[in-house]
Amino acid sequence: MATILSEEQFQCSICLDTYKNPTSIPCGHNFCLECIKLFWDTKPKPECPLCKEIFKIRPELRINKGLRDITVGFKKTLRIKGSLHKILQRRRHVKQLNTPDVTCDICHEYKSVAVRSCLTCQVSYCEIHLTPHMKDPVMMMHRLTDPATFSHLCRIHNKPLDLFCKNDQMPVCVRCTETEHINHYTVPIEKEGKKIKSQIERTEAEIKQTIQARLRKIEEIKMSVEQSKTEKDREICSSAQVFTMVVSDIERNQALLVEDIQQKHEVLERRAEEFLRELRKETDELQKRRSKLQYLVNIEDPLHILQSVPSLSAPQYSRDWSEVRLHSDIYIGTVRRTFSKLVDVCHELEKKLCAEEVNKANEYAVDITLDPVTAAGWLLLSPDGKKVCINNQQRRLVLPADPRRFDSCVSVLGRQSFTSGRHYWVVQVGDKTDWDLGVARESINRKGAITVRPDSGYWAICRRKGGSLSACAGPSITLHLEETPQKVGIFLDYEEGSVSFYNTEAKTHIYTYSGCTFTEPLYPYLNPCLHDNGKNTAPLVICPVEGGFTEERSRL
Repeated sequence: MATILSEEQFQCSICLDTYKNPTSIPCGHNFCLECIKLFWDTKPKPECPLCKEIFKIRPELRINKGLRDITVGFKKTLRIKGSLHKILQRRRHVKQLNTPDVTCDICHEYKSVAVRSCLTCQVSYCEIHLTPHMKDPVMMMHRLTDPATFSHLCRIHNKPLDLFCKNDQMPVCVRCTETEHINHYTVPIEKEGKKIKSQIERTEAEIKQTIQARLRKIEEIKMSVEQSKTEKDREICSSAQVFTMVVSDIERNQALLVEDIQQKHEVLERRAEEFLRELRKETDELQKRRSKLQYLVNIEDPLHILQSVPSLSAPQYSRDWSEVRLHSDIYIGTVRRTFSKLVDVCHELEKKLCAEEVNKANEYAVDITLDPVTAAGWLLLSPDGKKVCINNQQRRLVLPADPRRFDSCVSVLGRQSFTSGRHYWVVQVGDKTDWDLGVARESINRKGAITVRPDSGYWAICRRKGGSLSACAGPSITLHLEETPQKVGIFLDYEEGSVSFYNTEAKTHIYTYSGCTFTEPLYPYLNPCLHDNGKNTAPLVICPVEGGFTEERSRL
């Protein structure tokens, strides 16, 4: 009988790898030359690692050239076998055969293709491992068959597998239905195969569509990155222009301020010079008169004194110098007035930038409709789901109980939910005196009294009693706006974690919640509030989508 070589026969028991420069020791065992040397270096006496025989004198080791040549040849055989195996695999992959090759059940590292299967042993063999069935007298009596046919036979009863057991989800033969699978529901294997094949085809089609969608998304993301690069450069250039203009205005106004201060100082200096000249002139005249008076004091002749008195009377001056002041702080308000001009410039620039912001937000416009399932019983919704107001009779409608419905607060959510991306919609509030607008997360409390603020799952603004708008930030923040909006735009940036509100007609910014962390679906939130004695009867109206780009439409 032919001997079948295995990889274990060429394996060193020390390094557990294929022999490298094999050598034989006196007991007959083989090892790598370096392995046995290193092993003996660690022992007081040389011994065999396997049989533990101790040698009195350390044997002189030489390479077993015959075993080395056999080992090299065996390694080449393994490499060739592995290469052939890979080639066969590639061929099978390229051809995409309907019936895959049956592999040898005996091969371990490299599975060769089976050439025959034994019905007695219930095993498939490659050409090498089939040798015992060709040489051994007992095995030669075994019944061999084609591997492909063997895979279609029941390994218990050697009968064709022409039925499929639905209970155990496995192919069976007729004999199986009379034993292990008795009373099980079986169908012809061809029928089940067609059904499974149909499912596979549907699944393959779905996977194909999914792959195409993923590829489109890959291209979309790549395009977005490229567009972002372009937009980044444009924004950097635009921001540079804006800040350059602001810096230029600051420098220009600073120069004008310095010039104004300098001019005021020069005026002060001119006035001071005039005052000084006039004071010196008057002082000189007074000094002259004083000298004459001192002269007369020393004269003894009364007649001369009397004759000189009228000409030496004190002079009359029109200016009262006690009221004259030169104020060194003539610059009060100069810096403030100049800075106010800069504030006006920045405010105008802010309006311009905000208008651009609103225009960009409109590119993400989405079509919002109201969800009647969430609407409180006091609310009336229009058939198209675009308007909501309080019932004129102010009585609660009898509606089916639903955990999604508000039962106390007159609120309603949109049908649409958002878990990513940017979304923008506009709600007309008109002259309503009371209302809430914003977004709410899916898990909000909808029963009983609710608190509209971020930690309760609401990001909204509101108006009460016709007064100023407020941000429901908990505590509320009063918003001081130049004008009360008639239409409010809501812009949600899920990834950025921000919700912004705009006056869409004036194109001005109202308020922004920023730095938020959204972890669940968000819905549009509206509350038209109560009638307030007939002052607040108008509906909230979701405005039509203006022709902008939307993420939803981009996917169509």
